[in-house]
Amino acid sequence: MNLNNLQDLQQEVRSMGFNPKIADELEKSMKALPGYFTLKDQFPGDKGMVDMTLHFKKSGQSDNYSFNKFEVTAGKVPPTVENQQYMVISADKDKPDKFLVKNFDSPNEALDFFKKQKGTSELAVGESVEAKQNLASMKDGKVNFINPDFRQAYFSPAVSQTFYLKDGKGFSASQAANLVQDRTVFRNDMMTRDGDSYKAWIRLDFDVKKDDFGNHKFKQFHHPTYGFDMEKTLNAYKIKELAEPEKKAEIIKAMSNGDRVAVTATGKDGKETKVMAEVVPRYGKLNFFSEKGAALKREQFTKTATVNNTQSQSKSQSQDKTQQQGQSRGIR
Repeated sequence: MNLNNLQDLQQEVRSMGFNPKIADELEKSMKALPGYFTLKDQFPGDKGMVDMTLHFKKSGQSDNYSFNKFEVTAGKVPPTVENQQYMVISADKDKPDKFLVKNFDSPNEALDFFKKQKGTSELAVGESVEAKQNLASMKDGKVNFINPDFRQAYFSPAVSQTFYLKDGKGFSASQAANLVQDRTVFRNDMMTRDGDSYKAWIRLDFDVKKDDFGNHKFKQFHHPTYGFDMEKTLNAYKIKELAEPEKKAEIIKAMSNGDRVAVTATGKDGKETKVMAEVVPRYGKLNFFSEKGAALKREQFTKTATVNNTQSQSKSQSQDKTQQQGQSRGIR
């Protein structure tokens, strides 16, 4: 095992914002010198866990490994509480009086595994098989029960995307998690095919067909030509934290990363409310949500009846059509 290569990879995953455990697991995975291996990570999402699979490949000419892509999946299956886990319980074909239990750290993987079963199986959550809650079940490959409280999660398709890296550069872990949750992130280190640098707000385009690799294409809003101004947009709303320069800077940094940020907004009735806010550069606005994730009307938090955007709706629609439609494998 090349220790310099190990240190370089550990620094890459740390700088990209993956959980510290990934850097710790790298040495263990590289020791046996496999040709290829993956590591798993998770981030909390708005409606469920965001799963990440990091891919590491050994060079054909040396013991060096490269980290050039990671897959991200955002589903709506709620995370477990402490000491509980998702499990799929299946009939054992060889022993009719027995059953097989497969436990999962990832709710998304548990649901996906259950849906692929062909026999008699049950998807459950709990501390053990003896203390479980049935979420869904099937007989002879046909689903015959879905817990009413689990139906939305069961029928809501997960969003997956593969993010490619070059020389350790690309979307960070948190940016990727935000993108698969339909948010927009800002990158100031983009490069054209000719090697020219530029800045842009980027989101996944869910309105067009996926590419040949099963990835969503990227939609870019170039800065500053698109005309979106973060400060002007923020100042159109009555947000308490904006009065303090340090907090305002933190909000701008977090929203530029695509984060949904906790703020204190004042409604038309003059009452302050703790809400979550995210930026929507495409329309020059903010979206607001309750602390439990329910969508709120942004108009109740504006300083005027209509948000004074940096671009009018007609200009936004016109420029929207002229933005570069990036291929998912062409943007890092």
